[in-house]
Amino acid sequence: MVDTVLPIEKRPRPLKALFLDLNAYFASVEQQERPELRDRPIAVVPLEADTTFVIAASYQAKRFGVKCGTMVRDAKEMCPGIEIVKARPSLYTAYHRRIVEVAGTVLPVEEVCSIDEMRFELLGKECEPENAKKIANEMKRAVAKGVGECMTSSIGIAPNRFLAKVASDMQKPDGLTVLTAEDLPHRLYDLEITDFVGINKRMKARLAASGLFTAKDLCSASKSELFRAFGGIIGERWYYALRGFELGEDSHDRKSLSHSHVLPPDLRTDQGCKEVLLRLIQKATARLRANGLWTTEMSCSVKGFERSWKAHVRVNATQDTITLNREFLTLWESRDFVRPRSVSVWFTGLHARTEFTPSLFEEVAERTDREDRQAFNHAIDKVNQKFGKNTVFVAGMERAKHAADEKIAFQKTELFSEGKGDHEWPDTFRGLVQ
Repeated sequence: MVDTVLPIEKRPRPLKALFLDLNAYFASVEQQERPELRDRPIAVVPLEADTTFVIAASYQAKRFGVKCGTMVRDAKEMCPGIEIVKARPSLYTAYHRRIVEVAGTVLPVEEVCSIDEMRFELLGKECEPENAKKIANEMKRAVAKGVGECMTSSIGIAPNRFLAKVASDMQKPDGLTVLTAEDLPHRLYDLEITDFVGINKRMKARLAASGLFTAKDLCSASKSELFRAFGGIIGERWYYALRGFELGEDSHDRKSLSHSHVLPPDLRTDQGCKEVLLRLIQKATARLRANGLWTTEMSCSVKGFERSWKAHVRVNATQDTITLNREFLTLWESRDFVRPRSVSVWFTGLHARTEFTPSLFEEVAERTDREDRQAFNHAIDKVNQKFGKNTVFVAGMERAKHAADEKIAFQKTELFSEGKGDHEWPDTFRGLVQ
């Protein structure tokens, strides 16, 4: 408690955060489950097509330049003999739960940050560098023994959460990097400026316009220089974060909800796009209802090989599938895409029920109809949860009802279940060391 009243520059900076980042997570899980893939270059993809993109690559494939975002056709040319593996999201979430459980036996998990990242707080003697290293190595051994030998990780240890994450990226694969207060900020000078979380290509250009071209420039800048470069108080936060001071994290309410789907060849048609978009709307509205959210804006898009299309509409706060289907069908009249490749739906302007007021000018009949549809939607959700996904569905998406399975992005840790049995996976953990 005493530390919080000291000027920030005088506060102690012991090691406080340990960040675990699993290496090439999706690819490593596949290699753990399928021993014949071990020590081989593999690429995990959303569907089996040369025109889709790699979502994860094993380190054996990365040596050939294959990485997340590489087109499958290009990956095959860059790495002859690469094994293309279709993603299995249910498997990755099953492994995730197991890893959290096992890592938690070494140190309590402070926060699960994503499907392949988690953070831990160091306390007391755990903050001493040698003890912190022992904990990190014990955690690595526990995951290898309790989950599988292919599940390696890189661990970063630092005085604050931000730098622990940065440190975890400094040595891969299977690395361990400790940044003490005495190391800061000069130990960061050799990094790329985009190695810092929060600095993308656009921010890199903005910083360059202020004369900050390298990580050394960033770390050496004064508070006032960073204030000007970042355009506000966030610049001062960067000054302290780069020196190991813990300032806490800003909390953010959820701002959007989205679903997208790469189209298989048989659905790369006008009608196929329409059916899959209706499927995505049904899926997304079910998630709205499950999370107690209403949307006030909907956007939909079709990305084409030659020309893409995007449309947007504002709506009265709703979570009703039928209402948003009608809005979509109106937007659909303006479509002009050519050779479709993927489709997306996203909702913005999200609110909880207590955060908006229904229209004062709504007629009694309109209110009754809205309430009836709300009850109808919840009834459909309950039927699907009890009897299985797509027991009840919108008739217009008959051909696409099995399309657009839930995808596991790295920032997600669980899959939304649309019905009984959805995403179930046996906890096999094949190859587990007994």
